Amino acid sequence: MSDLLPQELRILVAVAEAGGFSAAAAALGLTQSAVSHSVRGSEAKLGAVLFERGRSGALPTPAGERAVGHARRILRMYEAMRAEARGAGRAGGRDTLRGVLRIAAFRSAALHLLPPALERLTARHPGIRPEVRVVREIGAGTAGEVAAGRADLGIATLGGPQDAAPPGLLTGVLAREAYHLVHPAGHPDPRSLPLMDWDENCGSYTRAWWRAQDWIPRATVKAEDDAMVLTMVGRGLGMAIMPELSLRDATEAVEITGLGPEGPVRQVGYVTTAEAAATHIVRALIRELRSEGGETEPRGDAFRGDSRLR
Repeated sequence: MSDLLPQELRILVAVAEAGGFSAAAAALGLTQSAVSHSVRGSEAKLGAVLFERGRSGALPTPAGERAVGHARRILRMYEAMRAEARGAGRAGGRDTLRGVLRIAAFRSAALHLLPPALERLTARHPGIRPEVRVVREIGAGTAGEVAAGRADLGIATLGGPQDAAPPGLLTGVLAREAYHLVHPAGHPDPRSLPLMDWDENCGSYTRAWWRAQDWIPRATVKAEDDAMVLTMVGRGLGMAIMPELSLRDATEAVEITGLGPEGPVRQVGYVTTAEAAATHIVRALIRELRSEGGETEPRGDAFRGDSRLR
């Protein structure tokens, strides 16, 4: 079996992202027949149908989703190879980190954990251009963005029931944060209020603790995200149990009460691929994130203590 060439990989990615052969051809400056011929050749080489063709366009099959994810990651490694080779050839042989760094993060991490780390990183390496996407931690979440090749690194909540997370991704803990009870300021009996929650809340990471608390009612109010929960609590509409990152936006309209030494704690960490983890630019970002998150693992080995998502 012949390996797929870089141009064949680019065509697979373009078809998946454009949703059809004609649109991919226009984006790449090729003819539709050239794109169709290339995809058929790729399918023959891989021994699998990669796209379902129809009147509305072309959608990746399950095999196509896997192939496109690998294609993005391989093309990304070509970019990293060029950037690192050029960087090593500059400034009298000293490595100079340059290029785009693609990051996926959930909302509160993108607002509070990531910016200081990126500020330090780009101050040390002005040639780095971060691209940050906010991704909800629902379903595949940020790990799915990494597996699909759309991000070099994701910031995710770790240790929960991420059964849908793709195998083979490297992870590492950046911070451990406690949950707190949040309620309207001055309320005489906050535990009498309805419990508020949001879809991507990590209450499931601490389900055993939640089950043991007979004072916590079932969540009866759902909000779009943690920021909306915090606003609604401030308006007296309920109480919530929220992690520390989400509470950095808290105003004087709410009071925050600790849940004691036995209270729930979640882990916030990074997710990346083995090949991305080997690049200087991703390793530099992880060092800055660990510094920001307060993780005390040895700084000399950026991947000591990493694990595989299961």
